Amino acid sequence: MRITQRAVALTSLQGLNRNLDAFGKLQQQLTSGRLLSAPSDSPTGTNRAMQTRSDQEATSQFVRNIADGKSWLDQTDATLQSMMDVTRRVRDLTVQGSNTGAMSDTARKALATEVSSLRESLLGLANTTVAGRPLFGGITPGAQAYHPDTGAYLGTTDTPVSRRVSGTEEVRIDISGAEAFGSQAAGADLFAIVDDIATHLATGGDPDALVADLAALDARMGGMMFAVADVGARSARMEREGDIALDQGIVLETRLAEVENIDLPNTIMRLQMQQTGYEAALAATAKALSPTLLDYLR
Repeated sequence: MRITQRAVALTSLQGLNRNLDAFGKLQQQLTSGRLLSAPSDSPTGTNRAMQTRSDQEATSQFVRNIADGKSWLDQTDATLQSMMDVTRRVRDLTVQGSNTGAMSDTARKALATEVSSLRESLLGLANTTVAGRPLFGGITPGAQAYHPDTGAYLGTTDTPVSRRVSGTEEVRIDISGAEAFGSQAAGADLFAIVDDIATHLATGGDPDALVADLAALDARMGGMMFAVADVGARSARMEREGDIALDQGIVLETRLAEVENIDLPNTIMRLQMQQTGYEAALAATAKALSPTLLDYLR
């Protein structure tokens, strides 16, 4: 087969163009610091990068959900602790008022007034809100879980409030008023009990009635302590899930860097090798191409 001078020139130029294209691609990668500038650079790598970014978005949302849920649970815990302190004060006053031998009617009425004031404080705490939503009201559209005067429950109990913390898990972040302070169906909720104590103190301090009130209050305080423990356990779970989500975020960031980012030392070495090869190809091409008539006419 006859090989013409033109064929040699075309083949040499094509080889030089391929070398120059590879050199330019490495240079562009080194300049941008990225392996993938377009999907055509690596369809497989692009698919992996897109999937990893999707996982990152989901993980970021989980982190936001966990932060929101943790804030809600922490506020619930603080409110319950404050209400426990107020309830203990009510209990102390009830014990004091049941001491018929050393308590005058005037003093007992003063205790009743203080207990009534403490009931108002309890209702105010029970209506604590986060972002405009009552802590103990469930998904109620209203701004209060309890009526501030009657103590009637205005919230809902059928649908818990939860936050998704991973692809497979949700954590409940609320506790209803009925769970924390008792059901109003039998008049056994905290506010009804405190109201009964105030009434019995104001009307003479019947020892038997106050003893029954004290027993009911102790039972209700036990329920509140259980609620505090439940909220604390869920808060601790939120912390664990938050740590897991943060670790997952680091793993995904590393995975994405492996797909998209260049290996700097390796890229520099390849660029230098490509440059050396291109320069050698130029020199070889210059020797391979025979002089033309124009070279003699210069």
